[in-house]
Amino acid sequence: MEQTFTILCPTDFSECSLNAIEYASKLGEKYNANLILFHVLNREDYLKLSPGDLEGKFQEEFVLQKLKNLQQTVLDECVPNGLKDCQIAAREGKIVQGILSFAKEINANLIVVGTEGMNDLRENIIGSRSSRLVEQSDRDVLVVPRRVFFKKPKKLVFASDYLEEDKLAIQKVVEWARFFDAEIDLVHISSSQKVIEKALHLTMIEEIKPFVRYEKINFILKSFRDEVALGLENYLHEAKGDILITMSKNKNIFDHIISKNLSKKMSYFLTKPLWVIKSF
Repeated sequence: MEQTFTILCPTDFSECSLNAIEYASKLGEKYNANLILFHVLNREDYLKLSPGDLEGKFQEEFVLQKLKNLQQTVLDECVPNGLKDCQIAAREGKIVQGILSFAKEINANLIVVGTEGMNDLRENIIGSRSSRLVEQSDRDVLVVPRRVFFKKPKKLVFASDYLEEDKLAIQKVVEWARFFDAEIDLVHISSSQKVIEKALHLTMIEEIKPFVRYEKINFILKSFRDEVALGLENYLHEAKGDILITMSKNKNIFDHIISKNLSKKMSYFLTKPLWVIKSF
């Protein structure tokens, strides 16, 4: 029997986490998935809010009621459109480790998390918790920036480093593209225009094509003098991409994207979701 696709969506009830729930729900409809809304109870934070509630009972009840309200909304709106089920859960602990631990416990296929975007103090492209979650997770993560509301994606931009694993990852990307009848740009960002890069590009196209079997795919080789991540942002903007996709094994790309010292010029990333493929 085929296993149900499971999506874990952590929420702290902020605006950005509510946008993540919207993305998780819409993907859940396509996968006929089980969506789990999850909140990590942080005792220290709640003691500041309710000093007299030493056992955290009031805050726990408050959180569970908010989760139930969200759950009911998702059930009413998304189950008729294909979502299999929506469940809720709450655990006490540290946020990042709590999410990762629970994801393993339920064997989640995908974690969908909201982020506030760039923090001016840290110059970070995604919030520090989201960044750590992406780095430490052993399963796929979709990061949804604040104020990015769900819309049917027309173009997925898959940043490739020409690794063998790209042949497996592209099959996941094609599955998403088929859900929305979207175009795929498989992009390799080069810092040079050397003939060897072009030869490698053509070889990779021939090797990947048998794994694709999807007509709406473009193989792009772009050269930029700036760092890889800035080149990607530039391309994403030019091509009007809706979601940026990479693999964590593509270290040249991945490390640049989640770098804490990333240039503030990369404002465009703040308006596009980032899907990091971790497993196949």
